[in-house]
Amino acid sequence: MDKNSMIFWNVDTQNDFVEPWGKLYVHGAELIKPVWAEITKLARLHHIQVVNTADYHYIYSAEIDPEPDMVNTFPPHCLAGTPGAEFIRETRPDDPVVFHWNVRYDYEALNTELSNSSNIVILKDAFDAFSGNSATSSIVELLKPQIVVVYGVTTNVCVDYAVRGLVERIPNVYVVKNAIKELPAIPFPFSAWDSMGVKLITMNELVDSFN
Repeated sequence: MDKNSMIFWNVDTQNDFVEPWGKLYVHGAELIKPVWAEITKLARLHHIQVVNTADYHYIYSAEIDPEPDMVNTFPPHCLAGTPGAEFIRETRPDDPVVFHWNVRYDYEALNTELSNSSNIVILKDAFDAFSGNSATSSIVELLKPQIVVVYGVTTNVCVDYAVRGLVERIPNVYVVKNAIKELPAIPFPFSAWDSMGVKLITMNELVDSFN
């Protein structure tokens, strides 16, 4: 892989999903922390720009429901300003530039901000970072990556949406298969990813690609 044309894409590694005390804990997600820590270290070591997406909801957000179906709606989680909305320590971005979903950004201002930061945070109010924040498409267009490496939670919801959106915009999409975790009762996306040309790799294979 050419690291000069690569970005990492960290999907929603937030306390409410990863920590057992989280509001929408994904069972077993905390076991992936060492892998996520290694990916974060790899990005720092090789100066890879990281796009970090994060749910950032309000109680009235469309996917929040006190009686959720656990497919399209979920109980309150990652509410704005709460500890659950923060990134876990292993993936916490260093001095990021943050783009809020409820703010409109000028294209030129976006370009200036992106060029000065190794970490980008996209706050979103939907499963899909591209529909959940109007700046996301412009951010990808301005970064112009040829390769994106995706990891995070959850495999069959927000990671899937991220992969599908990225495939439409970036030639080479990789997913680190031992750095993702799924929710129960929702179909896996692997067959669809394969048909779209998405490549599944292990953490070891990612590390080896830099040697």
